[in-house]
Amino acid sequence: MKKLHGAKKVFAVIGMAIGGLLLAAGMALLFGFVVMWLWNWLMPDVFGLGTITFWQAWGLVVLSHILFKSFPHHNSHGHDERWKERFKAKYCRKTKIPLRKFPNQVHPNNRVMS
Repeated sequence: MKKLHGAKKVFAVIGMAIGGLLLAAGMALLFGFVVMWLWNWLMPDVFGLGTITFWQAWGLVVLSHILFKSFPHHNSHGHDERWKERFKAKYCRKTKIPLRKFPNQVHPNNRVMS
């Protein structure tokens, strides 16, 4: 692959930024229409609710993001590791297995497999 220099590199970066913004806007538009279509297809028949507009659908998307996604997890890997350690400790307390002998696998019917 050929390296870009000077003005060509600047234009390439600007082009990628504009392309990325257009792609994000297009995906947001598409996602809003999909939510609106699904709501207007299902909710009036299933729950007797009214239909919604595109902007109301987008409001639902933003609201669900706030409620379910919450804040970004910058250290999600560490979060997963803490959860695993808490699970191991709780499991070992309930089964009376020493933590140092925590099994690598647990059989579906709760028998320990080393």
